[in-house]
Amino acid sequence: MKTRVLFLCLALIFSGTQVFSQLSKKEKKEWKKKAKEFAKNPANLKTLVETKQVVETDNSALKGQVSTLNGQVSDKNAKIADLEDQISKMRSELTSTKAELAQLKENPPINPMDFSKGVVFKVQIGAFKNKDLAKYFDNNPNFGGEATDKGEQKFTIGVFRDYWEADKFKKYMRDMGVKDAWIVPFKDGQRVEIKDVLEGVVADKAPGKR
Repeated sequence: MKTRVLFLCLALIFSGTQVFSQLSKKEKKEWKKKAKEFAKNPANLKTLVETKQVVETDNSALKGQVSTLNGQVSDKNAKIADLEDQISKMRSELTSTKAELAQLKENPPINPMDFSKGVVFKVQIGAFKNKDLAKYFDNNPNFGGEATDKGEQKFTIGVFRDYWEADKFKKYMRDMGVKDAWIVPFKDGQRVEIKDVLEGVVADKAPGKR
């Protein structure tokens, strides 16, 4: 019985550590002595066994906690990577928006209702003497006129951004009896020659290209 207890003691003492055969003679002698002491006092051996079991249980539980924490860290790392990707995209969008804003400041868009900016087309219906209709020009962008060196007043009707819309309106006026109706272009409020605005404004929007 003592031999079995002694063997059990040695097995417990060296479980999870060095193999008994790898010990030096001196170490073997010391551990055999300790094993005999445990054989004489089974209560101590029982305490050792129970302590070992508790330690192993705690160790297993700690390993489980470590595994859980590693999983949580992995999830958080994935979330951090996703947030960093979102931040990168937002920074890219912000840079693009700033560039667009700077471009708009340099080249502000033309208000389609502000006919004093950009190129517009009007339909002139004639030039008359002794006919002053200037009082009708104010606050009425669809009706305008200008004086000539010959003392005539040139009258225009309609304001168009699209040359071909102006051309259609001109044809309506001629059908209504205004035979001298023709298109006159203005750029930034100043009358200009049609050839100066023809390229890129008229040609690009020809009826065949719509």
